[in-house]
Amino acid sequence: MGLEIERRFLVTGEEWRALAGPAQPLRQGYLAASLHGFTVRIRIIAMDQAWLTLKAPAEGIARHEFEYLIPLVDAEALWGLAPHRLTKTRYKLSLDGGDWVVDCFEAENSPLVLAEVELPCAEEPLQVPNWCGEEVTSASQWSNAALAHTPINQWSLEKRLYYSLG
Repeated sequence: MGLEIERRFLVTGEEWRALAGPAQPLRQGYLAASLHGFTVRIRIIAMDQAWLTLKAPAEGIARHEFEYLIPLVDAEALWGLAPHRLTKTRYKLSLDGGDWVVDCFEAENSPLVLAEVELPCAEEPLQVPNWCGEEVTSASQWSNAALAHTPINQWSLEKRLYYSLG
């Protein structure tokens, strides 16, 4: 059984770009989601590879994660069936203290930029870069599944302005 331990932050600056690797276009389609946080997702990376991922809550910030490489043709068919979708460009970062990425969301979730770091354990000490703003790890509205279901362009203007999202 896989376990994902991840922390997420709103990005407030551009300094991360100096640490960024090549851009990876991602499409994520959510095929199913429950009120209890179980999701079934497909992810297509740059028209190259695709995965089927099942996630479920675990303890604290951890989530159970089961991920399976699937044929691209199957992923495209599932993308067409997915009732909730999002697109983003991911950048892997050369940064100590875990596996860092920055996601620049597109379309209905633009101009949202989130940083994520995968950690070996929830108690792992973390040096948060100065370009990271508010931590949103435990706020469900910032999960990819939630953003696919209710993108930020559907949020109230007051809420978007509060988070500096236009």
